[in-house]
Amino acid sequence: MREGFSYRRIMERYSLVLILLLFMLVCSVLNETFMTRTNMLNVLRQQSVIIILAIGEMVLIISGMLDLSAGSVLALSGVLSVSTYKATESMMLAISVGIGVAVICNILNGIMITYYKAPPFIATLAMQAVARGAVLFYCKGVNIYRIGDFTVIGQGSFLGIPNPVYILAAVILVMIFIMRNTRFGRSVYAVGGNEEAANAAGISVHSVKMRAFVLNGVLVGIAGIIFMSRVNGGVPNGGMNYEFDALTATIIGGISFSGGTGTVFGTVVGAFLVGFLNNIMNLLSINSYIQQMVRGIIIAVAVIWDIYSKKQKTYNLKTARRDQGREGGASQATVARGLLIGVSLMTLFSSL
Repeated sequence: MREGFSYRRIMERYSLVLILLLFMLVCSVLNETFMTRTNMLNVLRQQSVIIILAIGEMVLIISGMLDLSAGSVLALSGVLSVSTYKATESMMLAISVGIGVAVICNILNGIMITYYKAPPFIATLAMQAVARGAVLFYCKGVNIYRIGDFTVIGQGSFLGIPNPVYILAAVILVMIFIMRNTRFGRSVYAVGGNEEAANAAGISVHSVKMRAFVLNGVLVGIAGIIFMSRVNGGVPNGGMNYEFDALTATIIGGISFSGGTGTVFGTVVGAFLVGFLNNIMNLLSINSYIQQMVRGIIIAVAVIWDIYSKKQKTYNLKTARRDQGREGGASQATVARGLLIGVSLMTLFSSL
């Protein structure tokens, strides 16, 4: 019995990593370029933006919210950061402006949701339209070029490793510490798990949600700066639909839309799965429309499985089988993740 429990615990903790390794193995068979050092570094450089956005989404989803404006706010904050650098040649000021703009946008999201009780979907969808319209109006729809040394952030490297990877590593370590070892991190899980119970326990629900949006704003601002630096310009149409890649990463990473559960580690692994999926589809020259279909299928199947697992866990709790319910939920999560990857692989093979 003890061995069985240990096995289930191992599968619960590392099943997603095993799926990632298996997926990488299959991709390396499909295309010999996939596992090359150049391609891996390219994926790391590109996915750094998505992973940072996904970690921000993770915090919000765990607390019972979400952000559909991340891609548009990324574009607005990144473009204003580029413009500031061109005008002043001050890197610190440019970074401060980029992060500050993203934080302000997220504070507005938080106010609409916490104080005016607007649904997160509606509030952030409105911010998506406002931010995208604002950046297009500011640039008159034209890209900003000749950004000088601003490109060092996204295109530079140290010891052969791209700078965005170092920034990403720092973000991951800081966020792991915040979510595991701080009162705020524990409060995020409490609010997402049961808002009424958290409030009864003396946790300021409004404060936690506002701080979650502020933290998400910092991460979106960092992602916007990296993105604009990497593409060597201020691109008002940049980051289009990035929020959906970030949401897909969180779902695959085991974050439940019902709130209260999820880890930074799972989100990062989920983001790498999304990144490798996008990369192998590009290497295999799969039609871009089919790629969009694959992403849509992944999101739909993941949400359906999330809802099913939640209902099953609730049923198990009602029948007083708490331990078995937890183990069952983990098993279903593993099956769901395997199913998502299976759908992706079948699509890849059918498109060859």
